[in-house]
Amino acid sequence: MDTLGIPQPLREIPEPPKRLYVRGKLPSYDNYVYLTIVGSRKYTNYGKQACEELIQGLRGYPIVIISGLALGMDTIVHYAALANNITAVAFPGSGLDDTVLYPTSNSGLARKILEAGGALVSEFEPTQRAAQWTFPRRNRLMAGISKATLIIEATNKSGTRITAKLATEYNRDVLAVPGSIFSESSEGTNQLIREGATPITSAPELLQALGFEVTGTLPEVAMEHCTDEEKKVLLALASPLSRGELMRMLEIPTSEASALISMMEIKGLITESMGEMRRS
Repeated sequence: MDTLGIPQPLREIPEPPKRLYVRGKLPSYDNYVYLTIVGSRKYTNYGKQACEELIQGLRGYPIVIISGLALGMDTIVHYAALANNITAVAFPGSGLDDTVLYPTSNSGLARKILEAGGALVSEFEPTQRAAQWTFPRRNRLMAGISKATLIIEATNKSGTRITAKLATEYNRDVLAVPGSIFSESSEGTNQLIREGATPITSAPELLQALGFEVTGTLPEVAMEHCTDEEKKVLLALASPLSRGELMRMLEIPTSEASALISMMEIKGLITESMGEMRRS
């Protein structure tokens, strides 16, 4: 375990850390864009799908994904980053010694992050156990180290909302995935958007928010993961169609067609413009 010089972004926040411990290695800030992604511990299938699709769309770009190693959405974030060969960095709410690393159920995930070339980072002494006060301290580091924080599902009263608030205070970009008006898990993200957070509904939108130029298509490697159903949609959109026309052409139940189209929009494969669906 090594100590790490305080990165410049963390020197700019109130109460900057005096010392950082690291296992693994952080990529250079000159060559990578850091993105924090957090969300609800009690996630929904929609949140899980949105997270995985958005992260898949970042594959091939010089991006480092930060999350908190916690159960729930943080775990999905880390695994999605690993699955797409994106550098994953975890900020646990504890010290980094194996005897106290929190949560213990994610010790295997922590090893996978290190084996893949990522890192574990903490300002706490190596044997500091997780406590109620350690998580807000950890959250400020995740908010401060990244160019932007993306929120995927959050209730109105949650630690995730606190992380978003801190990011705003630190003049970092706050991004949020909109959700159903009927879902408690999306109350926080929808409120963030009302307060000025940038809504993110596709991977190209996320890339643009991070400062990348997107020419209209994702890297070919992202297209390789299209399912048979997604390919049918792309074939149907050889020319633009209204959403209703597209759903009728798919000849599947309306609820399934609607869910498929929504997830393809999040993935960045298709877009809706001027009342017409078209390939991205």
